[in-house]
Amino acid sequence: MRAALARHDLAYVFRHLSRSGFSQRRIGQLTEQSQSEISEIVGGRIVMAYPVLLRIADGLKIPRGYMGLGNYDREDHSPVEDALTVGVTGADEAEEIRRSLQHAAETMMGTSLPETDLWWQPLFRSRTPVPERVGHSDIDNLEHLTRILRAVDYQHGGGACREAVLAQTDYARSMLGSRCSDEVRRHLCLATADLHNLAGWSSFDVGLYGSARRHFALALEQAKANDNLSLAANVLYRLGRIHLHRGHIEQALRFFQLGQLAAQDADDPLTVAMLHANAGWAYALMGNDNKAISALGRAQHEFSRGEDDLPAWVAFFGAADLSALTGMIYAELCNGSAGSDNFAKAVRHLTQSIEGRGAGNTRSAVFELTALATARLKAGDNNGGIADGNRAVDMASQVRSVRTVDRLLPLLKATGTESSDEAAALARRIVTLRGG
Repeated sequence: MRAALARHDLAYVFRHLSRSGFSQRRIGQLTEQSQSEISEIVGGRIVMAYPVLLRIADGLKIPRGYMGLGNYDREDHSPVEDALTVGVTGADEAEEIRRSLQHAAETMMGTSLPETDLWWQPLFRSRTPVPERVGHSDIDNLEHLTRILRAVDYQHGGGACREAVLAQTDYARSMLGSRCSDEVRRHLCLATADLHNLAGWSSFDVGLYGSARRHFALALEQAKANDNLSLAANVLYRLGRIHLHRGHIEQALRFFQLGQLAAQDADDPLTVAMLHANAGWAYALMGNDNKAISALGRAQHEFSRGEDDLPAWVAFFGAADLSALTGMIYAELCNGSAGSDNFAKAVRHLTQSIEGRGAGNTRSAVFELTALATARLKAGDNNGGIADGNRAVDMASQVRSVRTVDRLLPLLKATGTESSDEAAALARRIVTLRGG
């Protein structure tokens, strides 16, 4: 009945009253209408005139608010509703409580209009209030949540966590207006910068390259302003990876070189190693074998100098990551007289990196399996390449990442050189995953 009143379905209302013992004549008396008018309404006539709707509401003792004819007045509320809002100081909150009770009752009794099919529409979001004063514990919470979100990104892809990262970044930025000591403010700025760093990385992973660059720019500015060259170098590494992925190899190399300078000034050997290894990959893609091998040698040397208790943005780069980049470099250097030797090195290092991955590094394992499968197929190891390729597709389907799908393209091309049914089946799986 309440749902019918809300949509002005008076035919339903009058028929329901008739079934409950009210004659059309009695309804007409109460609503100041003739019996013929009541009959017409029951037959489907729509009532739109505001004065008539008011007469019907008042005559049948229906609260006007039930029909959308005015705001709820106090006399419209039942004693139960009023009792449940005793002690509520604000009239607005009391009204919210009444409406919430009304909605709950209608939903549970099955009389509420269905609205779940509209849930795709944007939801109005209220900002979480920030503390008036921020302390070290608030920064610890931010850093802890960033570590959790970064772990989700590694395992499930940027698509699984990007919205949460953006929300947390927005909250951290709003905390910059709170009162705090100079030391806490500096740590807050760095925590916010690292959140922008993660927001940029997750944006990159889902193919939002412009958004990624904006977040990285903000992270870089804040890191530099607070003299944290290690974080600045990490941001530059990630900027380089965007351009490497997009095929802008020379620009990627420039970002890696800028990052190398920052990491060296920060005396951060692990980040120096990471940047040199990525620069080696860029050189290999450019066909510059000597510089690729030289950069890889520097990376391996600096990696051996790595330290413990490093910030989260550095600590992710481990032995498996260095092995992966080493394998990527040698996979690009499989042409020429040293091709077979480089292929063996690529297989060995990529295999080591895959074996070194834990359950929390699904996306990285997909990258390395894809590269390994591609190298095997190019070298004529069809059975191994197809087996690794199918594993890569299996894992890629579990990760919400555009990058993993993009990185399957070389493997797809490699399957085109084979005429077997197995290669064709793998190619079809890749095409399906890519949405082609």
